Amino acid sequence: MKTIRLSEADNVVTAITQLAPGEAGAAELIPRGHKLATQPISKGDKVRKYAQVIGYAASDIAEGAHVHTHNLEFRSVEAAYEFSTNVTPVATAAQADTFMGYRRASGRVGTRNYIAVLTSVNCSATAARMIAAHFSPDRLAAFPNVDGVVAFVHGTGCGMAGSGDGFEALQRVMWGYARHPNVGGVLMAGLGCEMNQIDWLVEAFGLVPGPLFQTMNIQDVGGLRKTVELGIRKIEAMLPLVNDVERQTCPALELMVALQCGGSDAWSGITANPAVGYACDLLVAQGGTGVLAETPEIYGAEHLLTARAANREVGDRLLELIRWWEDYTARNLGSMDNNPSPGNKKGGLTTILEKSLGAAAKGGTTPLMGVYKYAEPVTARGFTFMDSPGYDPASVTGQIASGCNLVVFTTGRGSAFGSKPAPTLKIATNSEMFQRMGDDMDVNAGRILTDGASVEEVGREIYQAWLKLASGTTSKSEAQGLGDYEFVPWQIGAVM
Repeated sequence: MKTIRLSEADNVVTAITQLAPGEAGAAELIPRGHKLATQPISKGDKVRKYAQVIGYAASDIAEGAHVHTHNLEFRSVEAAYEFSTNVTPVATAAQADTFMGYRRASGRVGTRNYIAVLTSVNCSATAARMIAAHFSPDRLAAFPNVDGVVAFVHGTGCGMAGSGDGFEALQRVMWGYARHPNVGGVLMAGLGCEMNQIDWLVEAFGLVPGPLFQTMNIQDVGGLRKTVELGIRKIEAMLPLVNDVERQTCPALELMVALQCGGSDAWSGITANPAVGYACDLLVAQGGTGVLAETPEIYGAEHLLTARAANREVGDRLLELIRWWEDYTARNLGSMDNNPSPGNKKGGLTTILEKSLGAAAKGGTTPLMGVYKYAEPVTARGFTFMDSPGYDPASVTGQIASGCNLVVFTTGRGSAFGSKPAPTLKIATNSEMFQRMGDDMDVNAGRILTDGASVEEVGREIYQAWLKLASGTTSKSEAQGLGDYEFVPWQIGAVM
């Protein structure tokens, strides 16, 4: 059997190959990717991986024994937070990299050129889908610079308070998509009587109606059929204008990448996530931006991020989010440790503390420059953080609304996730899954285990893949048409 020891401080290691009964030190079958003890651990003692506490022994654990849900328990860790004590200067890039992007009148740069049909409420979702469906590939063939017409529909917008966290988050998402650099034209469709009024959004966020930004309500237009017909005419008028925009050479500093993981396993924190972290460092060196999210999935690792905070204010803002989530889960009779899914656990992860340490590695090593609300515009350059749930579609929706024009998504169990208008690059944590789901995976970080590739080598591969993807190369998820149903704004608060 082969194992990986991540730190001399660890009292568990991760099995690369499966340990079966009869092997030296083996009293039970231990699946690959799962943990085994390197020394006896007494009941109640701390269990460490990545040189950090991932839980406490629920019973005495013998040397060589399997360490998992049956004998490892979660407890909230009281961290001694430090602020700005591990701020590493950003490396200077050897050269200024570029990609071929769409430069908008706002000065922002897109990696795709979509027309978006946005809905203010679920009641206009069918109309939006019918409008978008009309623009089939053959109807768009005359507009080669238009990537598609996409309906972004959701299940909320009414039956909610007209203020507070939920309402404000939804409006930020709508504003973020309406102003997104990957969107060349917008049609916003509502019913007319919903709580989330289009007129309020237009006024609150300074959106200006014009040839490339149109609005309509089903009640005012006169019903579903007339709304669909009007919507089609409006987009037909937009198409030549959106098609007139062409790609041009843009600096890599214009890239803002959403750092995401889903269907994680024990290899996520050893292969793919550190490699993405290295790619993030390369992007930051260019002046670009990486946006980490999923607040429940940094729980237990937040002290590592506060130490990297550019200043105390940034660190305190991150801890405010952690405390909000502790209260939020408690009010809903949950636990922060509810986050690891059955698939995560089958893949070798045991507690949220262990999962978070791996997830945080996607953020690389550069200073944490800013912390933002869900779907709030990210204005700082460099490594940043945006509040969101760990649920992948809701989290990525917020990251795209915040301005991300690319998404990178690591997975160990396997995922068929894709997104629009920002395309997703998927990274496999292990070679076995990469081979099994080859139609879905863009990069195999499992080579770090199977082929002796370094984290830095795979990180450079990921970074170069971002530049190609930003220039128009099609990702595996794009090739399969994913992204139309992954728009999921986070619903916060009571449904009335």
